[in-house]
Amino acid sequence: MNSFKKILKYAYNYKKYAFLNIACNILSVIFELVSMLLFIPFLNLLFEQDQPVIEKPVFSVNKDYFTDYFNYTLGTFIKDNDKVEMLFYVCILVGLLFLLKNFFRYFGMFFIAVLRTGIVKDIRNAIYKKIVELPLSYFANTKKGDVISRVTTDVQEVEFSILQSLELLFREPINVILSLSLLIYINPELTLISFVLLPATSFTVYRLGKSLKRTSAKVQHQIGALLSNIEETLGGVKIIKAFTAENAVNQNFNDANAHYQKLNLRLVRKTDLASPLSEILGSFVMVGIAYFGGSLVLAPESTLKSAEFITYIILFSRLLTPIKAFSKAYANIQKGVAAADRIDTILEAENNIVDPLHPKVVTDLSKEISYKNVGFSYETATVLDQVNVTIQKGKTIALVGESGGGKSTFADLLPRFYDLNKGEILIDGINIKDIGLKNLRELMGIVTQESILFNDSITNNIALGTKKFTQEEVIEAAKIANAHQFILEMENGYETNIGDRGGKLSGGQRQRISIARAVLKNPPILILDEATSALDTESEKLVQDALYKLMQNRTSIVIAHRLSTIQHADEILVMQKGNIVERGTHTELLSQSGVYKKLSDLQTFAS
Repeated sequence: MNSFKKILKYAYNYKKYAFLNIACNILSVIFELVSMLLFIPFLNLLFEQDQPVIEKPVFSVNKDYFTDYFNYTLGTFIKDNDKVEMLFYVCILVGLLFLLKNFFRYFGMFFIAVLRTGIVKDIRNAIYKKIVELPLSYFANTKKGDVISRVTTDVQEVEFSILQSLELLFREPINVILSLSLLIYINPELTLISFVLLPATSFTVYRLGKSLKRTSAKVQHQIGALLSNIEETLGGVKIIKAFTAENAVNQNFNDANAHYQKLNLRLVRKTDLASPLSEILGSFVMVGIAYFGGSLVLAPESTLKSAEFITYIILFSRLLTPIKAFSKAYANIQKGVAAADRIDTILEAENNIVDPLHPKVVTDLSKEISYKNVGFSYETATVLDQVNVTIQKGKTIALVGESGGGKSTFADLLPRFYDLNKGEILIDGINIKDIGLKNLRELMGIVTQESILFNDSITNNIALGTKKFTQEEVIEAAKIANAHQFILEMENGYETNIGDRGGKLSGGQRQRISIARAVLKNPPILILDEATSALDTESEKLVQDALYKLMQNRTSIVIAHRLSTIQHADEILVMQKGNIVERGTHTELLSQSGVYKKLSDLQTFAS
């Protein structure tokens, strides 16, 4: 139940509403119980089991005094009027009490709604914040659909199963405690018998709840698998159609969906069993109470009067309702705890890429970037091994070589998307681990092979992460990126929504928007990760021209497969299996007749 306790911690911000709910519930229960209690002395008089008390009793703190005082009040009234008129006034008073009971009942729900919806909002905010903060390595080992499932269906399950049960958890214990107190007041002996019978009900519901938690965990895991399946299908729909794989993916989804339906059916049946099971067991207790209570009433020298017994039975049957509701709430909470456990795995996920305790501030690159004995491994696979590189301010370094040689990892280590295992990376002599993450990444602009755009306007995509900007600055950035002209030709210009992942734009247009984003940021360090490799010749020319403009007076790291795009680099590093095997200018490397010369010859032959 640790996850449940963590969920309840979010209620601290709304503790005022929790106290107001508890206060309203106490008043609601009190008014209901008092309304029932009113009938006992009147029924005794009505059935003539008690004679009207005409002498005012002497005050004392015990049950008999309060009973005698109420009988005295009734007796005085009946003496001056009659029983029918007294019944009328008692019914009016009971009706008023029930009105007050429901008035406070509504406001109890009114206040708990603020707490419930507030907790859900805070949980979603916390998960989203955590997702944004987690390192890239986390998502390399986690299905995106499963993450989406935890933010959506798991949080929804927590809301429906746990938070909707909070009101019951706050109200029903109060209801049970006050009702039991009243039952003890009426007849302690009979209530003691109920204490012996009720634990059997509680244990059975507890066992059912544990089973529900296990089944619910399997259901939540399977819905995550379904969402992953859908997410992968949406991302690869073109390939599915190209390879006529519709039947295969349909069958995979149908199998996963059938498994989910089977698990969900099992969960629903167990959930539905909680309420009737607790009611059946409660009715057995009720039968036992009726037998023992009836025996007490029928005994020759009984201290339990028939009116008290009737009221006791009514109160006890009423007590079964909150017990049943509490049992159902417990079962629902067990379902929600399984979802809360899955949420907790994200919230508690380790993030080893964190800010230093006392970060150093770097506002610009004034000298150089240094890679010193840098080593990096993904789990057991070595990606970089003893890499030593110095990049002077304003220089362009190009990385070439076979796929998997470590080029992208070399670039990803600089903004600390991953943390290196060995060595250090320095910016002007300062270890990047000693610089705040936000500060470090503000020094860099990144343009990747796949343009990452969002379902928003062109202006907002260009200005992503830029707090203060003017429309003129956005337009100027677009002009430098050779994007201004095609933007003006669009329906709403810079306010045009470009669709999911920029789907309304061509590949070259998306890339030029990405470049405009980097231009507006105006960083001193630029990382270009195969920024033109996926473009046609005409788009490549426009994008390459935009990149040349962007790279002016900046320190650049360029990853490229097409050697024609990096011939003017100040230094080219040829990488193989995590090592730098050759380095030099384009002309120098061609003269060495090594790996770079072979790559150049292959591309010349291919073209």
